[in-house]
Amino acid sequence: MTTDQQATPPRHGRRKPHRARRRAGGGNGRHPGRRRGRGRLRPVLATCLAVVVLATAGAGWLYLRLTGNIDTFDADGISDDRPAAATKGENVLVIGSDARTGGNADLGGGDKGDIGRSDTALLLHVYADRRHAVAVSIPRDTLVTIPPCRLPDGTWTEERPDTMFNAAYSVGQRAEGNPACTQNTVEKLSGLRVDHTVVVDFQGFASLTDVVGGVEVCLPQDVYQRDLNPNRATRGDKLFDKGVQNVSGQRALDYVRIRHGIGDGSDIGRIKRQQAFMSALLKKIKDDGFTPTRLLPLAEAATGSLTVDPGLGSADKLLKFAMSLKDVDLHNTRFVTIPWRYAGDRVAVVEPDAGDLWASLRNDRAPDGSDTGTGTGTGSGSGSGGGGGGSGDHGSGEGTTHEVSGRGVAVAVRNGTHTSGLAARAAGTLRDHGFTVTATGNADRRDHATTVIQYGPAHKDGAGALAPLFPGARLEPVAGDGLVLVMGGDYTGDAVGTPASGESGAGESGAGESGAGEASGDARTADADPCSDLSYG
Repeated sequence: MTTDQQATPPRHGRRKPHRARRRAGGGNGRHPGRRRGRGRLRPVLATCLAVVVLATAGAGWLYLRLTGNIDTFDADGISDDRPAAATKGENVLVIGSDARTGGNADLGGGDKGDIGRSDTALLLHVYADRRHAVAVSIPRDTLVTIPPCRLPDGTWTEERPDTMFNAAYSVGQRAEGNPACTQNTVEKLSGLRVDHTVVVDFQGFASLTDVVGGVEVCLPQDVYQRDLNPNRATRGDKLFDKGVQNVSGQRALDYVRIRHGIGDGSDIGRIKRQQAFMSALLKKIKDDGFTPTRLLPLAEAATGSLTVDPGLGSADKLLKFAMSLKDVDLHNTRFVTIPWRYAGDRVAVVEPDAGDLWASLRNDRAPDGSDTGTGTGTGSGSGSGGGGGGSGDHGSGEGTTHEVSGRGVAVAVRNGTHTSGLAARAAGTLRDHGFTVTATGNADRRDHATTVIQYGPAHKDGAGALAPLFPGARLEPVAGDGLVLVMGGDYTGDAVGTPASGESGAGESGAGESGAGEASGDARTADADPCSDLSYG
């Protein structure tokens, strides 16, 4: 052993070089080949280190950039008097704002100095299995109680009963609106704790549709400028052709804002088209895939357009939440409307139907009682929205003596009136008596004074089995196949006849117990035909 070797204290430090020399064929540690190898290795290590540093710096830059895009609202405005936190599932309030700040006035019109208003609001319930979701739209004209809300000076307002729902967003008269007050109002209305609130403005909405390359929508008729702005003296230029088309940017905004000139010109009809649009947007994002190439521009557009609660106020929190939704199936994502009826030129909430809907979500149960994969399905068969929805007591009915069995009979139910919930009530009665309800929804005409049973040549017996439940209904043979029950103004919703032995319950459809509400059959799924159910009235 040399003096140099003896001077090296940790013996194990010499073993690797010693073995390396033997593999190289002998020689001492100063072999020129070894110096050349070390010389080649140093640039490689330096390059790898530089890549790691740059990648880390790039990720940090991207994180800071996305985080810097996100605005949060003041959590001090969220009420202390809140419902209990959900033990299953998650509730997200989504608000579409027409605030004129930040360049939005150029897209949405209006005075740049105007206060922020809420054009659209829905409560999204994501089930605990992270594969099912229900979005409940709340019409902006709905009469609700707005609870105390915080003003810019730190004081709180008094409770305001019988007030339009969208007025909550304008409490405080701020240009950016008041998301916390809308959240407080939704919690009071639903009895559900809102876990997160997200506000999307006009400008961000347009950017999102541009990033995904446009969204496929459908119009039930040609649309002109006056349909978007009823104050015009003439109908103006045509904005949209009837039928399917791809829209993005300003045209996408125009589509979701159209209210007048389609159906009854109500906000209810507009909600249907907005639900169709959101379905198409979700489908496009899912079809494009969750790849970094796709998600980065989407994340930039989204974070630049959102105002969120502090719980989502950073890029990692927001992206983590977004990725948690990637397995929600489009067919299992449904859009409904809170059970409602007209109250003059306003909208009133229908009870107990709305309460049944909120209860189903509180228990992480599908509105029609069906299984969501969380073990909470097919419970009470709660009522829900979708044009009014209606649960009800579909029991034997006072004074009835005859039995009715619908086993083996399939029937579609249509609401032929402007009274919300009739199709839902009739569907519940039919299921109680063993009928298979294939669909519920609105009829082509909404002026039916009398209930009609339409039947094809092969369904005369089915019509005969159906008739005893709806005394006074007119039997109407039609060309083609199928059996359709069209509810008229004479239908009160009262059950007639007792279910035959063994018939009471879900019926052959397995759709859940009675009182499912129109949301169970009339709800829009995110993979629905873009041209279906686009208006009301």
